[in-house]
Amino acid sequence: MSAIVAGTATTAPSAGRRPRGGLLRAVMRNRKAMLGAALLLLFVLLAAFPHLFVPWLHGDPRAIGDLPLEGPSGKHWLGTTGLGQDVYAELIYSTRESLVIAIVAGLGATILSVVIGVSAAYLGGFADDGLSMLTDIFLVLPTFPLIIVLATYAGKGNLTVIIFVLILTGWSYGARQMRAQALSLRNRDFLESARVRGERRSYIIVVEMLPTMISLIVANFLGAALYSVLTAAGLQFLGLGDPNSLSWGTMLYWAQNQGALVNGLPAWALSPGLAVALLGVAFALLNYAFDEISNPALRPVRRRRARS
Repeated sequence: MSAIVAGTATTAPSAGRRPRGGLLRAVMRNRKAMLGAALLLLFVLLAAFPHLFVPWLHGDPRAIGDLPLEGPSGKHWLGTTGLGQDVYAELIYSTRESLVIAIVAGLGATILSVVIGVSAAYLGGFADDGLSMLTDIFLVLPTFPLIIVLATYAGKGNLTVIIFVLILTGWSYGARQMRAQALSLRNRDFLESARVRGERRSYIIVVEMLPTMISLIVANFLGAALYSVLTAAGLQFLGLGDPNSLSWGTMLYWAQNQGALVNGLPAWALSPGLAVALLGVAFALLNYAFDEISNPALRPVRRRRARS
């Protein structure tokens, strides 16, 4: 997690600084954000309405066909699997599970990082020491071997277990960022005013503090979603997912096991890998864009034409 996000969200945004004209307008003016949003929208459409992109398919895309190991043709654009299933139809219908993993696991890891990071900074004292030590422990754990062990012994093939493991191993870096940002806000005037008014701690954190951290929270969600997509595909490729499910990682697993490259069917092996990469690019572009929007120091310098 840290390796992925380190290059995209290393600097916390300035406290209370919001893009001029609103966050939506700032996103629309950023080319990286627009390209990432367009890619993500395409994957959302594929996940929500797969039948629109495979109108000729009637029934289960996993149904066994009568033309195994066929190359690309007018009938099967990306060829068929060893069981005669249409690779293109599997690719489209696999979008839903991969996107669900990214969004649910990314959202869960972000919520956990916000709760732990902000609570540690605001409460201070013993609570801060305990939560910071917990964050440090998860930061130094070898993440991928831990994921493999947990996914293997906690329920091989269970999608809920995979999402739980991704959340458990994906929150610590975000919590460290949230704590740093919340520490910079803790003694600001608007929070002191809320304390003087006698507001409760939960009200101060949720209503006064979190809205000023929204850009950092969004950037952390995008980083966690990117981490979840890549890690889940890796687990399923290793055979730690449900082999009968429709996902890009499972497609890679069967392509490897049935010798797609040896049988001259590169589209079967490469297309799910390309889909994983494009979804990762969509989250990464949005993450970079939110970093630039929330932190002016990261924005590219635009040269102005010298007036003659």
